[in-house]
Amino acid sequence: MSSFQDPDHLQRQTAANAAKKAMLEKFRAASEDPEVARRQAERVAINEARRVRMAEREAAKRAREAELAAQAAREAELAAQAAREAEEAAAHLKAEMAERALLLEAEQKAARDARYAARKAAKKERRKGY
Repeated sequence: MSSFQDPDHLQRQTAANAAKKAMLEKFRAASEDPEVARRQAERVAINEARRVRMAEREAAKRAREAELAAQAAREAELAAQAAREAEEAAAHLKAEMAERALLLEAEQKAARDARYAARKAAKKERRKGY
């Protein structure tokens, strides 16, 4: 014969109910504890401060991005202006070179015409001499 007593169904049920009630009372006592409420309030304050810091970082990030975009726009405008100025300078230089070429061509034509006229005059002079 064993000394172990097998509890019947009713005893197991009452023991389970008693355990549930004890756990519920323990939970209620823990939830009404001022220390738990203080820690919960601390957690809420920490989370709130974290959200504020995250919002500040996000706002600073947006401001930084806006500043970078504005700076990039200014740099693009300066680059475009420099390109326009370089293009104008190149066009001016090209026009000046074309004008110089025309003047040189006119000078060369005048010199060629003068040589031709001198040759003709010399030929005419030679014919007179004979």
